[in-house]
Amino acid sequence: MSKIRIGISLGDTNGIGPEIVVKAFEGGKFGEETVPIVYGELPLLERLSKGRNHAILLLKITAPEDARAGFLNVIECWPEPVEYEPGIPTLASGMAAAVSLEYAVEDLRTGRIDALVTAPINKANMPRDRFPYPGHTEMLTDRLGADQSLMLLVNEGLRVGLVSNHLPVAQVAGAVTRETILRKLAIMHASLRQDFGCAEPRIAVFGLNPHAGDNGLLGHEEQTIIEPTLKEAQRRGINATGPYPADGFFGTGAQRNFDAILAMYHDQGLVPFKALSFGNGVNFTAGIPAIRTSPDHGTAFDIAGQDKADAASFVQAVRVAVEAVKRRGAVSSYGLVSEGRTL
Repeated sequence: MSKIRIGISLGDTNGIGPEIVVKAFEGGKFGEETVPIVYGELPLLERLSKGRNHAILLLKITAPEDARAGFLNVIECWPEPVEYEPGIPTLASGMAAAVSLEYAVEDLRTGRIDALVTAPINKANMPRDRFPYPGHTEMLTDRLGADQSLMLLVNEGLRVGLVSNHLPVAQVAGAVTRETILRKLAIMHASLRQDFGCAEPRIAVFGLNPHAGDNGLLGHEEQTIIEPTLKEAQRRGINATGPYPADGFFGTGAQRNFDAILAMYHDQGLVPFKALSFGNGVNFTAGIPAIRTSPDHGTAFDIAGQDKADAASFVQAVRVAVEAVKRRGAVSSYGLVSEGRTL
């Protein structure tokens, strides 16, 4: 494998997405191996590149096959220039985010790029006719034809996955089913082995209720749903144990004994993850037939346009994507890679 083409969707153009993309690639920190391809607009990136401490070489291309190492390659996909109004979510910035994402996902689906890194979007101003999803994860799952996926937050040895993603809290309990938990565990187990190099993954599973139900005093889902599912997972060769009470798990350092944790809902898993990893965490979409990562933060409109955004999480997202491409290329049994290209 010589060159790895990393597609990049710019996210909401009035958020910090364009800024962190420029910062991530200034100075050629990824070397000749990684070839970044941005789906957006050259003038915007030129504007944000001026005055940087390290040189950024921009190259306008028409197709991923034309991309060159050492450049921030740009495929112009917006039908008309987008007015840059940092800090203000607009219909135009939402439309630009949607179009950038559509182009990037299509090239990911057809194998013209090897992985996709998505900059943050603002779901509230995304055009609903073009983006009828609660988030990137759900869109990628649908567009790439996966039955189900797993939102997996990673930072060095810490990995946290979710049974339910972007759901109102009132709907969480209904989404915690044996079938769903088992499917998420299977996806996590496979991804840990094939994308992160864990030969025999150890997975901790949280309970749904406070104190993991306290033997039925605070809820029955642990006894009737989660525990039987873990027994079935173990019969299938998945080393998953629990359910563990979520409140004290990280405080005792128990996460260091596992390769990953499966939480039941969004905040149960992401609050402790971001408290420990914010600024360096990466969102990895497991279970889809391609590689997609993103930084673990949002659009940060409050600091957009002020040159205050930290690109560390985006840099990590690129690195995780590159490593996953390498691992999938070396594991022919995965069934998703041919000659180093994601199918």
